[in-house]
Amino acid sequence: MLLATKLSGRRRSVLAVVATLAVLAPIGFLWQRSLVPNDLSPMSMGYADYGGGPSSMHVHHATDVSQLTGPVDRTPDVAVDLVARKERFDLPGRGPTDGYTLNHTSPGPRIVAQQGDLVQVTLHNENIVAGITLHWHGVDVPNAEDGVAGVTQDAVQPGQSYVYRFVAKDAGTYWYHSHQVSHDQVLKGLYGILVVQPTTRDVIAAVHTYGQVRTVNGEYGERRVPAPGPTARVRVVNTDNGPMAVWVDGAPYKVLAVDGADVNAPTEIRGRSVLVTAGGRIDLEVPTAKAVRIGLGGGPTTLVIGNGDAPAGPEPAARVDLLSYGSPKPLGFDPAKADRVFRYDIGRHFGFLDGKPGLWWTINGHQYPDVPMFVVSEGDVVRMAISNTSGQVHPMHLHGRHVVVLSRNGVRATGSPWWTDSLNVEDKETYEVAFVAGNPGIWMDHCHNLPHAAQGLVTHLMYAGVSTKYHLGGAPGNQPE
Repeated sequence: MLLATKLSGRRRSVLAVVATLAVLAPIGFLWQRSLVPNDLSPMSMGYADYGGGPSSMHVHHATDVSQLTGPVDRTPDVAVDLVARKERFDLPGRGPTDGYTLNHTSPGPRIVAQQGDLVQVTLHNENIVAGITLHWHGVDVPNAEDGVAGVTQDAVQPGQSYVYRFVAKDAGTYWYHSHQVSHDQVLKGLYGILVVQPTTRDVIAAVHTYGQVRTVNGEYGERRVPAPGPTARVRVVNTDNGPMAVWVDGAPYKVLAVDGADVNAPTEIRGRSVLVTAGGRIDLEVPTAKAVRIGLGGGPTTLVIGNGDAPAGPEPAARVDLLSYGSPKPLGFDPAKADRVFRYDIGRHFGFLDGKPGLWWTINGHQYPDVPMFVVSEGDVVRMAISNTSGQVHPMHLHGRHVVVLSRNGVRATGSPWWTDSLNVEDKETYEVAFVAGNPGIWMDHCHNLPHAAQGLVTHLMYAGVSTKYHLGGAPGNQPE
């Protein structure tokens, strides 16, 4: 009897061990599989998605991204030196804060160029230990000038410098920011504004939140600027991680441009706001014969243009729909004749990312770094459906190329061509966009809620015949997000 009891106890112990292993082994496998190599080439990430186009990536003479530079033998029209520092600086209206600066200011110096100018920016890292880069957000630069650590360059280490050169081909409102540990460095001040082809009536409204303090042009509270004339072109830039409503109290207005692209035949707007997603820009035309107030998402920080009292009101309930705003005009290509058709389905599931358990973003059901790499050839007409079922909004940003919105949730675009580089995709929304692949390189295609990107909501658009020698991680510690 005693022997039988002992044998029964041993069986129970063995079964318990087997059951434990049966549970832990799959968890251990998933944990191991989730580990991201410390020296990962973008060329070996995930799997190739050819969108129904040719699948061969084998070419005899591959071009490295480092060869895709701006002009090297031309004197720059605009030359700027930027020194990046970690230091304490002042937010007018609020007080000192710790963060990062460019030439001792945040935002950094405003860069102004005429269309066609060769812009040269020399970036110096004085003391930022993690390294830095500069990305020219919305500017369709050559790939080597894109400023993405681990993809187009190595992070610039303390004591080092790096030179960016590109032609400002397209007029518009743009911005620049670090693309090394961007979820930390941008939040804490490493950004600035770039305007191509400015007018004499420009007013800049760059919105940025330092911690919990929302600012405009680096200043807190009601800020005033003089009226530049009977009308002002208000260039609104949202450098934050989430969308922001913008409106005008005291006057009607027009939306002149979206993400640097002109709106065709804009009409007058009253009693409605316009959404500016994270990373996005909107240019407004505002009459300024009397003082007007630009509402910037609500709260105490606003921008008043002109002297005297300016009306102040709540955010309008109605919103401008860019899908139908303005008048249509030819695109210059036929999206119906696409060479490649992709889907970019954003979801979320529980699992491990680099060994850490949590809820992580997925792309087409796959988790970083095992995500699809969208492969195109130069000259391809490309369509992409971006669908979001993740439970949160995502501002999607494709580097190196603007896209045109064809539809939202099956409703066709009927207004001015809506060209964008930062698209606000709400939960349960699907956008169809299109573009012509005309700028060879390896381009990030990611969420510009930068913590989301750091959590894996990032992939690449890759041109056949282009490769990169740079790696994520490695000795330079490249960490673009």
